[in-house]
Parts: sequence; C-alpha cells; structure tokens
Amino acid sequence: MALDLFPRGIPDLTERAAQFVTVQCTRQEPVDVGAHRELWLADGAPAREIDRAEAYAARWGGLILPPSHQFEGGPKVLDTDIPEGSAEEGWWIPAGFPRCSVAFGFLISPDGEFGAYGERWAPLHATVEGWIESQALAHFAFRWAEQVTRLTGDAVDDLDLTGFERVPEVAGIADDWWRGPDSLVAVHRGEAECYDDPRGRAAYVYSGRGPRMPGS
Repeated sequence: MALDLFPRGIPDLTERAAQFVTVQCTRQEPVDVGAHRELWLADGAPAREIDRAEAYAARWGGLILPPSHQFEGGPKVLDTDIPEGSAEEGWWIPAGFPRCSVAFGFLISPDGEFGAYGERWAPLHATVEGWIESQALAHFAFRWAEQVTRLTGDAVDDLDLTGFERVPEVAGIADDWWRGPDSLVAVHRGEAECYDDPRGRAAYVYSGRGPRMPGS
C-alpha cells in the first residue's frame, strides 16, 4: 500500500531534492523494527543499534527510488533489517533493498555514512540525505543537459575539474558532484572501491545547461 510520503514535510533536503522525492518517488509501509526488536536482541544486536535502525526506518523507511546510474540501479527501497557487526568493528545498519540479486549490500556505517559493502566497504556519501540529493541532482541534470558524456576507467582520473566547485549537499565521499560554469560532473568511484577494481570508475558530464539546469 502506498503511503503519504512525509505527512509532516520532508526533512533536511534541498528544495530540488524535496521536489524529486515528491514527484518521482513513492513510499510503502516501512519495516516494523519494533516487531523484530526482541528477536534481534536475542541474535546479539545491541539495543542502541536497533534504536538507530528504528530511527532510520521512521525517517526514510519504505521510500521507493527511481533507478540510479550505479550499483545495478541502486537500492529500490530505502529500509532496514537487523544491524550487522560487532563491538570490535562497529555496527552497520542495512540501508536499502537492491533491485536484483547482487553481491553487495547498502549500509549505514557506525559514523552515519551511506555506502555499499561488496568485497570491502565503500562509503559513498557522508549521510543518507547525501545519497538522495545525488539521485535528485542526476535526475534534474539528465533532464535539462544538452549533452551527457559518460567516461570510465582511467578517463575519470583525467577529468580536468579546474574552476569547478563541489556540490556540498551531496556530501560526497567515493561518489561526488562538481559544478562548473556550463556543466555538472558526477564522479563515481564507489563501485571501484567496493570491488577493488579500477575499471569500475565512472563519470557523467552534463553539459550545456538548459533553462532549468540545476545551479544555473
């Protein structure tokens, strides 16, 4: 059953991202963390980490996103499950269910970073909101750019970003956005880091701003 997206408003997003969520996303019933609490406690998850998962589910759980460029379309649904980890390495909160069977999972780190864990951990954005902001920016850039160029592998590192500024709202780490005088650039190194494979690097250059190109 589809729910009202955010009856009390959309928290901590730019106007662009809030519009993206309102127009392009739907929301289903989120995971009921409370119903699983006793079982998760019995399985060894600390109460404070279950609280963290419950807060995430209340905030973003059930949000259904359009496909992203990377990670086989990204998480289809932002939602959670039993926390994973240990006292030694920290606890990780499942952050989303993928669109198909894949060899990685989307997680929130002990420090609140949104990322993917394949062969190793790749923090993509410093916050969950950063991931949503990135998806919103990609949607609007693709819609209004006059030309989109995709680069892969070593060509990503050859990009000249002199004169560009980082887009702060995406809170980029392995994946990031840059704004220039007549273009936007999305740089994706997360898949390469996740699988320790430099060939996974990718970038998208959105050129020639249309009348409503973000940042114009």
